[in-house]
Amino acid sequence: MSLPFFDAIIIGAGAAGLFCAGQAGQRGLKVLLIDHADKVAEKIRISGGGRCNFTNRDLDPAAPHKHFVGQNPQFCRSALSRYTPADFIALVQKHGIPFHEKHKGQLFADRSAEDIIAMLLAECAAGGVTHWQPCAVKNIAFLAATACPSSVGSYQIDTDRGPVQARSLVIATGGLSIPKIGATDFGYRLAQQFNVPLVERRPGLVPLTFDGAGWAPYAQLAGLALPVQISTGVHEGPHAPPPRGSLPPEGAVFALGRPGGKKKARMAFDEDLLFTHRGLSGPAVLQISSYWQEGTPLAINLAPTVDLPAALAQGKARSRKLIANELATLVPSRLADAWAGREADWQRPINEASDKALARLAEQLARWELTPTGTEGYKKAEVTLGGVDTKALSQQTMECKTQPGLYFIGEVVDVTGWLGGYNFQWAWASAHACAQSLPLAGRA
Repeated sequence: MSLPFFDAIIIGAGAAGLFCAGQAGQRGLKVLLIDHADKVAEKIRISGGGRCNFTNRDLDPAAPHKHFVGQNPQFCRSALSRYTPADFIALVQKHGIPFHEKHKGQLFADRSAEDIIAMLLAECAAGGVTHWQPCAVKNIAFLAATACPSSVGSYQIDTDRGPVQARSLVIATGGLSIPKIGATDFGYRLAQQFNVPLVERRPGLVPLTFDGAGWAPYAQLAGLALPVQISTGVHEGPHAPPPRGSLPPEGAVFALGRPGGKKKARMAFDEDLLFTHRGLSGPAVLQISSYWQEGTPLAINLAPTVDLPAALAQGKARSRKLIANELATLVPSRLADAWAGREADWQRPINEASDKALARLAEQLARWELTPTGTEGYKKAEVTLGGVDTKALSQQTMECKTQPGLYFIGEVVDVTGWLGGYNFQWAWASAHACAQSLPLAGRA
């Protein structure tokens, strides 16, 4: 008995899978979309506070290294340049979805992420996509050309709803982040089945944690948010460009002198920081977490817009307030109280403080150096760093170089964007590149 045959089977009904299915279907391909979860696109649904930060106007397709992390960020240049934020914005406008820019190019749906999901489902419907969900995949096998209708071989997929065959198989199963909404390692296991190399995975865009005892003085600040400048590493040596007490511009990558003459790139971001009971979160920390390496320090300027030495010197000349009270005019009062309590020299009226004590206070606020002990893990991570090695894929089509008809798109690939819509744009762009290259059955 012949099995149902499709031009393409796409596993994973998230952002990349849905978009790829709709685009391929509208090209005339017979497409089957499969997902094991009860609901479609849960990650879209919860993103952006429920409004979905669906892209970023500031993305520069010609310079993906500015906003993407991975062993080879340049890999995504081809896909990003062929399907840009403007292209997806045009689709959103075509469907009459109102949206707004929050800041730094971040675009959100005005009403709800459900509008974006409905749009993607409508695109799938327009392409006549067959959608099986929930439907578990039990086994996948590649059939040689002599055993299938395609002249180049096909894939047989055994599912809860029976076996099916397809000329092309697209893996859009995402990463390991947020397992409570259905994230699994399916895509990585499939890559291993077909000997596709993987880059080590770890949580990205994730809150950072600190040793319980060491963090105790700051746990009282849980819930406090403030704008900061955050950087990987402590800047020392002749190659360190910023002076002490300052950090480089946001997104700056520069060389740091190391013993033996080696240099290592550092990153910096201007974003909001959030204190938690276990450590640090907020956009600043989520951004830097994708660049942070275990065991290495961070440097945080807690008052990036203030000339602290000058402000404290002026305070000493005109005020008799406690240092904590004077400091509270420059940073949030809870932070001022906690910081002044760290040293006896800071627990006195500012006019009685020594110049050295005030200089030390200014320096430590402008360069708080601390080393996280870990992260909150995949349960709180927005993305997964690492994944399918881009060396194994065609940057034009997303097809495996060594396994014909097998494609990987979206988060399962070793391409991770910054916070702010970049990961969704990678999902759209990689899905589009794949959908445009998928062949009709029987065609090369």
